[in-house]
Amino acid sequence: MGERVAEDDTRPQEITDLLGAWRRGDDAARERLLALVYQDLRRRAHRELARSRSNGVLNTTGLVHEAYLRMVRAPSPEWQDRNHFFGVAVKAMRSVVVDYARRSLAGKRGGAARPITLDEGMLRLERDAAQILAVHQALDRLVVVDARLAELVELRFFGGLTFDEAAGVLGVTSRTVKRDWSKARTLLFGFLREG
Repeated sequence: MGERVAEDDTRPQEITDLLGAWRRGDDAARERLLALVYQDLRRRAHRELARSRSNGVLNTTGLVHEAYLRMVRAPSPEWQDRNHFFGVAVKAMRSVVVDYARRSLAGKRGGAARPITLDEGMLRLERDAAQILAVHQALDRLVVVDARLAELVELRFFGGLTFDEAAGVLGVTSRTVKRDWSKARTLLFGFLREG
């Protein structure tokens, strides 16, 4: 059965305050923060993984946990506020998804077999690994052309954010995000065609 993830009901100021306390070395703030943002992180991860359903090795919970571990292991987090935190979370999710895609392709080329678990909210790594890596590489090229467009693609493609959510993270209007999304897609498709 699919995972049901609640909509975000977290308070932005409380998250910002906890991020500041964590940055100052308060480990209890980190634990309170995780409890506060966990469902929202799951919702974002679920959106990313639910875009394609099939057998795979990465589920919503696994993606959130691996991304969160990468975030807390990073030296001295410098998150300014809730939006910045979720922007960093999306980058961590992208990193996890790309790593899984690389391992999936390596496995097809004779790498060690990995166990497969079944869950509706799993990314189709077997079929989508090459596409994920192609988008990842095109995104690396896009960041050279326009960093904000690259961040928008990352937020939408790897983070599953809506236009309004992406606008909040980027600090622009939803209208600007929609216009930028159209431009970013055009540039990305060009990069993907070029290989």
